[in-house]
Amino acid sequence: MVDSETIHAVVFDMDGLMFNTEQLYIQVGEQLLQRRGQELTQTLLNKMMGRPSPIAFQIMIDECQLNDTSAELMAEGDELFSAILDQSLETMSGLYQLLDALELANIPKAIATSSRREYTEKLLGRFDLMPRFQFALTCEDVSQGKPDPEIYLSACSKIGFTPANVLVLEDSANGCRAAINAGTFAVAVPGEHSRDHDFDGAKFIAESLADSRIYTALGITPTAK
Repeated sequence: MVDSETIHAVVFDMDGLMFNTEQLYIQVGEQLLQRRGQELTQTLLNKMMGRPSPIAFQIMIDECQLNDTSAELMAEGDELFSAILDQSLETMSGLYQLLDALELANIPKAIATSSRREYTEKLLGRFDLMPRFQFALTCEDVSQGKPDPEIYLSACSKIGFTPANVLVLEDSANGCRAAINAGTFAVAVPGEHSRDHDFDGAKFIAESLADSRIYTALGITPTAK
């Protein structure tokens, strides 16, 4: 039984949790490797997911023995991503209803993402979401990316509560591991891209952001649709 009185704040991951961007990244990764005569495997995808872009692309280079640099792949990937963003970007199911309920209950919320700040602000700006969060931490705000717990420890400190009093929502194994190791109340919310990830140590695995167990843990109720 969760004591909702111990949860005082919520920190959201962004890619794959708030937006369907992980699915778009998969498309980009597939195109990058197809251009080089290779395929994006689920094993490689799992290693890359949730990590800062330079590290993720370096993993791709090492695993596939590519001659490209991480910066070159990142630039090429950005071009491919921008080409599909307008037609394909969507918010994940239950996001707005959860944000509304948190605001009604005056529970502070923030974002901790492995993405770059320019990209983060661009994505949030498309849906005018940045004003709804106290702050957003990106890969540029930490020295160690997920699965290292640094970004969640920093988020808890900045939002003003100890990790045990902060609920973190994550869609990937690497991100969830970071939240667990930081000592937060880590909840896994996998998408189709991460259903097979290992979420051992998470408090529970939610079906989506609309899962009633998230609301129960926070001691709040969904707002009317």
